[in-house]
Amino acid sequence: MDEAMSDGVAAQRERLMEGLRIYGGHYAELSRRFAAWLGLHSTDATAVLEIAAAEERGTLLSPARLSERISLSTGATTALLNRLEAAGHITRTREHSDRRIVSLRSGAHIQERADEFFGPLARRLDAAMSHYPPDLLARFESFMAELNSTMDAHLAERITVTPRSPDTLGDGPQ
Repeated sequence: MDEAMSDGVAAQRERLMEGLRIYGGHYAELSRRFAAWLGLHSTDATAVLEIAAAEERGTLLSPARLSERISLSTGATTALLNRLEAAGHITRTREHSDRRIVSLRSGAHIQERADEFFGPLARRLDAAMSHYPPDLLARFESFMAELNSTMDAHLAERITVTPRSPDTLGDGPQ
């Protein structure tokens, strides 16, 4: 690949990554607004959305899996679930043949409120994606799966890295 083409591809990748960063920022802001609209802390609203989305997919979350999804300790997740259950936003059930397994379900009003809040955006996003042929959407889906897998692997590796002290940050690699 010649240098001009390589520079063009690098610039294209940068633009794509910038677009993903912007989308991520928009998603975070939308989540913050949803939390405020519900009168919940943003972490509580994120948990409720994770529980409702899993329920919609037919793959109920356990408290441990929710803890992983929202990056909270098990103790913090238990406190969060206690708050959400006391407010009637979620229920904990034992539906599995192994009665030790707890499944999380959202309250009926949560799904209704989420549909009310996110419905207009979902319709807009669907309309935006409707312009793309199914084979291209399949390629986007594969691309996003690969990016998410790469990010998951990076995050898993970074858990074991010890941060440098602030006084060594400007000294380059250690």
